[in-house]
Amino acid sequence: MIGVLVGIFLASIGFMFVLLYTNLLTLGYNFWDFVQFISTRVECLLFVFGWILIFISIERRKRNVLLLRCFTKFRK
Repeated sequence: MIGVLVGIFLASIGFMFVLLYTNLLTLGYNFWDFVQFISTRVECLLFVFGWILIFISIERRKRNVLLLRCFTKFRK
């Protein structure tokens, strides 16, 4: 549960910076230069790290639920 919350927090901060950096497109940057710029910024990479953390936390939770069902099924 904590992993999902931290992941959402990191992803929202990273997405906020991606949106802030879209102003570079109005200054004359083309889309490819924009993508190269945000891929080198740590605060924009938080968006990707947040999503990875969310997916890892959800998969771990699913696995734990399946293991819990398996163990309680065999104990009866």
